[in-house]
Amino acid sequence: MMCVSECGNGKTKIKGRVWIFGDDVDTDAIIPARYLNTSDPLELAKHCMEDADPLFPSKVQPGDMLLAGKNFGCGSSREHAPIALKAAGVACVIAVNFARIFYRNAFNMGLPILECPEAVREAREEDVFTVCLETGEICNESLARTYRAAPVPSFMIELLRSGGLMAYVKKRYLSESRS
Repeated sequence: MMCVSECGNGKTKIKGRVWIFGDDVDTDAIIPARYLNTSDPLELAKHCMEDADPLFPSKVQPGDMLLAGKNFGCGSSREHAPIALKAAGVACVIAVNFARIFYRNAFNMGLPILECPEAVREAREEDVFTVCLETGEICNESLARTYRAAPVPSFMIELLRSGGLMAYVKKRYLSESRS
C-alpha cells in the first residue's frame, strides 16, 4: 500500500521519526514535578520524558513525533507537560486516546495531537510518519501504511498556527484594534 499525501495548498504537513511510549503516561512522566520550579520551555525540554526514557531529551529531534497508548497525559492539569514536549521538538503526539485536560492543554499550548489506535498499534520505534492535520491522514512511511484520524477542525488549526491560545488571542486583539 502506498502512502498518499493529500497535503498541499497551505495544509499542515508534519514529518518526523516516532518515539513510542505505553498506556497511562501521566504528566509526571512527561515532565517530572521536581522541575516545575520553572516555566522556561527550554529548561523543561531538557527533562522531557526523562523518567520514562532517560535518553529521550538527547534523542528527540525537532519534528519528531511521540506515539502512546491510551490515556496519555493523565494526572495533573499542569500545562508544563505540553510545553515541555513542544519545546523538546515534538511536533505532534499521536495516541490511542488522551486524558481530557491534557487534550485541551495541548491545543492551548500549540501542540498538535491526534487519536489513532491503528497507527499506534502497528508503529515501530523510529519509523518515519507524515501527518496532515487538516485531513487527519497519518502515513507510516517506513511501513507504507496510511491511517485516518479525525481531522483537526479549522478553528483549532488556526490556534496551532498561532502558537497556542495566548498567541491567538493576542493576534486577534491586535488585528481588531487596527481595524
